Amino acid sequence: MAEIGIVTAQNFDRRRGQIHVYDGEGKGKSQAALGVVLRSIGLGIENAAPSRVLLVRFLKGPGRPYAEDAAIAALQRGFPHLIDQLRTGRGEFFGPEEITKFDRQEARRGWDVAKGALASGFYSVVVLDELNPVLDLGLLSVDEVVSTLRQKPEPMEVIITGRGAPKEIIDLADLHSEMRSMRQAEEVNRQNGQFHSSGIEIYTGAGKGKSTSALGRALQAIGRGISKDLSHRVLIMQWLKGGTGYTEDAAIRALRESYPDLVDHQRCGRDAIVWRGKQQEIDYVEAERGWELARAAMASGLYKTIIMDELNPTVDLELLDVEPIVQALLRKPRDTEIIITGRCHAPLPYFELASVHSEMVSHKHYAEQGADLRRGVDY
Repeated sequence: MAEIGIVTAQNFDRRRGQIHVYDGEGKGKSQAALGVVLRSIGLGIENAAPSRVLLVRFLKGPGRPYAEDAAIAALQRGFPHLIDQLRTGRGEFFGPEEITKFDRQEARRGWDVAKGALASGFYSVVVLDELNPVLDLGLLSVDEVVSTLRQKPEPMEVIITGRGAPKEIIDLADLHSEMRSMRQAEEVNRQNGQFHSSGIEIYTGAGKGKSTSALGRALQAIGRGISKDLSHRVLIMQWLKGGTGYTEDAAIRALRESYPDLVDHQRCGRDAIVWRGKQQEIDYVEAERGWELARAAMASGLYKTIIMDELNPTVDLELLDVEPIVQALLRKPRDTEIIITGRCHAPLPYFELASVHSEMVSHKHYAEQGADLRRGVDY
């Protein structure tokens, strides 16, 4: 049986920025991009060095709200000197037969801004959200985009999201994670007729994007708390991630200072990898400590969103019993959202309770090519 564990942050400093592609039918692509943004901002705060981010959001014009709108607004309010945003396109969905001159002009407007940012070297991270479907629809030239990306400044990180990534983009990418939809139903009725499963989301698989997607989901919830519902408190609970060196911590601390009534953050575990068959007593103690905090948070009804990052491998490593988790999820308040992440060897019993289950499938990862992991972006 393969071993499983979590490697905590190390002080690698990779010089060359990578090109990430997140595509597929499953949920979590734009959320993963938001998570990378949060970590990058945290890196800039931690190092007291510029780590400016640009988000170019294609096909997301005015007229329709998006889940990440409030999250980006929260980031801009908290870190106005570190993040810029541009939205282009129209608000409604359209197919290839419905393309208008306006759609092509808006795609070009967004790409012109992105192209300037890529050439300038002013930004540490450039997010090209929904660029893949823009290319798939033929609104921009794939050859032009690929040529421009090849000439990006060496340290710059580029994040590309959306369904239908062209082969040329995938070939160019250093990392390619597919979000594969295992379940997307809005509601699953339980036999007792009382359990409303909408609000439990699970992100698993070997591909990159699980924890970053969860961080992006937390940002979305914080944004809702700021813009709509001041009672929308968020708990980020992370297992197997003890110690220090995680660059999102700095950004989360800054968000907590700005919005102390909206976000709490807890870590548990050792600052080391946990191997199957080599678990230590402290691993069980820390896992249980984290679960007691999460269980109490669920039962309290105080939190509208609870992130349970790396819960899956914690259970898979047998550091926690699964039955109490199932029972707690069955009893959670109807309006509490639960986000569970982490790879595992097989579906766990609580997976059937989820209304959303996305599996991150790794098609390509630069770590397999010998590249050092970059603090603030990779972990």
